[in-house]
Amino acid sequence: MVIVMEPSKRVQSINLSEIRKMFEMAGEDSINLGLGEPDFNTPKHIIEAASNAMREGFTHYTSNMGILELREAITHKFKVDNGINTSPESVLVTVGASEAIYMCMQALVNPGDEVLIPDPGFLSYNACVSLAGGIPRGIPLNMENDLRMIAEDVNERITKKTKAIMLNSPSNPTGSVMKKEDIKAISEIADDNGIYLISDEVYEKIVYNNVHHSPGKFCENAITINGFSKSYAMTGFRIGYVTANLEITEELLKIHQYTTACASSMVQKAALAALEGPQNNISEMVSEFKRRRDLVVNRLNGMGIECSSPHGAFYIFPKINNPEAFVKAGLKKGVVMVQGKAFGAHGKDHVRLSYATSYNQLEDAMDRLESINYKF
Repeated sequence: MVIVMEPSKRVQSINLSEIRKMFEMAGEDSINLGLGEPDFNTPKHIIEAASNAMREGFTHYTSNMGILELREAITHKFKVDNGINTSPESVLVTVGASEAIYMCMQALVNPGDEVLIPDPGFLSYNACVSLAGGIPRGIPLNMENDLRMIAEDVNERITKKTKAIMLNSPSNPTGSVMKKEDIKAISEIADDNGIYLISDEVYEKIVYNNVHHSPGKFCENAITINGFSKSYAMTGFRIGYVTANLEITEELLKIHQYTTACASSMVQKAALAALEGPQNNISEMVSEFKRRRDLVVNRLNGMGIECSSPHGAFYIFPKINNPEAFVKAGLKKGVVMVQGKAFGAHGKDHVRLSYATSYNQLEDAMDRLESINYKF
């Protein structure tokens, strides 16, 4: 007799990703505008670095923190690109930015603590807070503010239970880019209230006519998360990194040690090559993303869909009448999209479209959506 045991309450409280569900529903000839993955190939010098590392026998455990050369390169990158003064001892190499988010919540959040997260926001924020026993509290991102998080909205929701604030700029799913004044003001709110400020910056390089600002240069309690997946088209490599003051990093390390031990050795060499090698692939990729963004925005506006032009990442988050019916109609035409409600209650009147696919496929996808004759 097989006895069926119940999983933990905290696991039962979360759902599997709606993005993956939509992906699995797609047919063979479908155009997937659901996944957030650059369709570009990883630059050859990065692949060669991983390959060389394996051939040279660099296939064993590394330091839990990550190899020193990579942490030194990340430290330099933080100083030059982000204005953040850190040290290799305060940098931790992770298995993607996703592990870094999970690590932060497990290390810093107690049961009953509140964490302010963007709403709509990346799916992992809500889930990781809940898995830590915390309470996610959404900060509404409103159309009148270009779907950006603003300081006033954050300040209104600070309570005695608030333990951390989660920022994500450029944003998934909205593509919005926060303004410097809001970044600074929220940094001051965090410091004044003794609250952690966790900044997910994986899309920092993918900005259009805007400047990315890191709260880590303004905030004493900042934890900065980044990775290589988006900027270098390295999603399958699963490597990211995080920095904070040394006391926080030591707590994060405890979670990292007992979940993954260390990031893949040869992938760390690839990441080092990404930082130290030519950066022209990024600008070429961003230029193409901008071209695709303009295509999709213009076509959606031509269909009568309320759609602003996002300033970063590779997502469009238009407001739609009856988004559930629209996503279903799109799926019948072979176009995969994600309902906005998957990213939070405040996204319920939206859908997310990713333009991280070829220009020709995007043209085809827009033709298919236009043929629905949907009442927007």
